[in-house]
Amino acid sequence: MTARPKTKRGAARRKKILEAAEAVIGRTGFASSSIAAITQEADTALGTFYIYFSSKEAVFRELLLEMGQLTRRALTDSIREMPNRLEAEREGIRAFLEFVAARPSLYRIVEEARYIDPDAYRAYFSTFAAAYKPRLAAATAAGEIRAGDPEIRAWALMGIAKTLGERYVLWEDNPDIDHVVDEAFRFIRHGLEP
Repeated sequence: MTARPKTKRGAARRKKILEAAEAVIGRTGFASSSIAAITQEADTALGTFYIYFSSKEAVFRELLLEMGQLTRRALTDSIREMPNRLEAEREGIRAFLEFVAARPSLYRIVEEARYIDPDAYRAYFSTFAAAYKPRLAAATAAGEIRAGDPEIRAWALMGIAKTLGERYVLWEDNPDIDHVVDEAFRFIRHGLEP
């Protein structure tokens, strides 16, 4: 359970706790983190945590929801002005990789959710796919991309972005995002055919 504050001050305090939880859990992992460490990072009293979150699991779930909302918003904003689906795919990869670079702790939390809260992890990606699928279907109907199963394509494209984020952003100190985007887009656009 998470409580929504009724005042600006309460909203600011809750946000500060979430930011601290992102930093602590992203840095040390879920199992090694504690509510005490989160409240210390937030510079707030231990009891204040329980005003907004019932447990460490509750704040973890909230971070997962936040990651989904923030990522979808960043991707939607980045592709809004793209002239077609292919250009939207290119810009979407860039926006995703830049988001991972800006919020690596939050990205690590999503990855850890696979083990901490498998249902939330599955829902996180299923929500993305559910929004992606109709966009791909519409692009097919408009003749922007070749016909194919939009659900399988959504999951495949998400898998590409997710793996590239891990390999070339989280594992690298200075990722060349432009190079990664160019190579990934060339693959998406032309596949493996010679």
